[in-house]
Amino acid sequence: MTDRKKSPDQLRSARWFAPDDLRAFGHRSRAMQMGYAPEEWKGRPVIAILNTWSDAQPCHMHFKSRVDDVKRGILMAGGFPMELPALSLSESFLKPTTMLYRNLLAMDAEELLRGHPVDGVVLMGGCDKTTPALLLGATSMNIPAIYLPAGPMLRGNWKGKTLGSGSDAWKYWDERRAGKISDKDWVDVEAGIARSYGTCMTMGTASTMTAIAESIGMTLPGASSIPAADAGHIRMSSECGRRIVEMVWEDLTPRKIQSRKAFENAITVAMAMGCSTNAIIHLIAQARRAGQDISLDDFEIASRKVPVIANVRPSGDKYLMEDFYYAGGLPGLMSRIRDHLHLDAMTVTGKTLGENIADAEVHNDDVIRTVEKPSACEPRFLKHTGPALVFDDYPSMKKAVDDPDLDVTADHVLILRNAGPQGGPGMPEWGMLPIPTKLVKQGVRDMVRLSDARMSGTSYGACILHVSPEAYIGGPLALVRNGDRITLDVAARTINLDVPEAELTKRRAEWKPPETRFERGYGWMFTRHIMQANDGCDFDFLETGFGAPVGEPSIY
Repeated sequence: MTDRKKSPDQLRSARWFAPDDLRAFGHRSRAMQMGYAPEEWKGRPVIAILNTWSDAQPCHMHFKSRVDDVKRGILMAGGFPMELPALSLSESFLKPTTMLYRNLLAMDAEELLRGHPVDGVVLMGGCDKTTPALLLGATSMNIPAIYLPAGPMLRGNWKGKTLGSGSDAWKYWDERRAGKISDKDWVDVEAGIARSYGTCMTMGTASTMTAIAESIGMTLPGASSIPAADAGHIRMSSECGRRIVEMVWEDLTPRKIQSRKAFENAITVAMAMGCSTNAIIHLIAQARRAGQDISLDDFEIASRKVPVIANVRPSGDKYLMEDFYYAGGLPGLMSRIRDHLHLDAMTVTGKTLGENIADAEVHNDDVIRTVEKPSACEPRFLKHTGPALVFDDYPSMKKAVDDPDLDVTADHVLILRNAGPQGGPGMPEWGMLPIPTKLVKQGVRDMVRLSDARMSGTSYGACILHVSPEAYIGGPLALVRNGDRITLDVAARTINLDVPEAELTKRRAEWKPPETRFERGYGWMFTRHIMQANDGCDFDFLETGFGAPVGEPSIY
């Protein structure tokens, strides 16, 4: 039995069901209309299940049945489950980019929880933006919440070769452009790269963000790396249902878990994993929802001291998420960097992080290593100077890279601008600019690329992204012209545009803002309230410090 801090009459849902008045009569009557007897909800925590299942969401196909496993756990623990469908953000199908709608799902989650008679929530997500979006909403609402990750899909296969989501798509696309694989091969790669339900099985944004959810303390131990098709995932789903009921009685809310120490742990784990760069934006946004002042400086500090020990693609050279899970998963990884972690941070288990990983082990030292290794790009790009080749939009870039007469060399710095939060709009994953076909045929497979866009967490290479403020609002990238020399020095943490200040002043004066893109609807709201990448791309009015907390809904 859990240590109860709440009595049944103190449950939030009791405001809807307990009073002896006409409005509560209506609530009880409608519950009975659905076939429920009063004994099924009276005195029991009502648990929302925010389910992001959709027919257009391949990563969450199994949620249609997993929700029943969650309900089973809730019922076992004496709760009353209430499934609430939430907006589903499919990285594969939603255009122009899921990032445009992350904050919309966050608002959806927060208001679903605020407006319904629920005491706690199980958040079902996994595909890239669903994890931060659901956590943003639940953090702002601040009722007991536990995150259920979708889990990575099975590893891909083609002609006996292991395929990784995204990473091998880019790799074999270049081989096809170079004329080295056939159309038939390409179709077989399409069929073999995604073999089951679940999220990308590389350490892309999906696995990065679910691991961050775990390291913050918002998932059950080890939940973030269980493959979606594994029977352990079913058991974990049911356990989420059982645990959330206990969390309600314990009054264990996100704000009691998401301390500054929790976010510092998340940053540490992100560095050790060789994480998706998208983690930076989402973590900053979530920390600020929790009232914690996390900034780029915190990532810089961690990057200087935390080794990359997860040998998982695309940062790693061989393994995928299945291998990571078998090797010990996130608890195993955290056990190897415990000296960098705040082990006293609270988690959804009601225990500390240190207690959760006390018995964690690593079963394969090549998957979860003990020493630092290089990550992301070839060492030759860590210090580089080259001329700029600038593209103002994605269509012109896409057309130019296939031009056999394009004036470009392997030393060029490819720049795509006007692709940030405002310019994209929504900061699309365009930052891994394709290598020009002319150079691909010469054997070039990486170049320095610079953009105010993001890139998929399954991408790789010498890409410098999230340039802020973005070019679309007159940021420094808007001033670059073809042929300008750009100097990159990773060790010194500098990117310099080698152009005299007088010339830059002249260019600033000549710059003109683009025409307004949206004149109504969600896009209109987005462009007026979206913050820049270094501030987490949240809406300004959703940040914790914007105004007083929203109270409970009136029930008359």
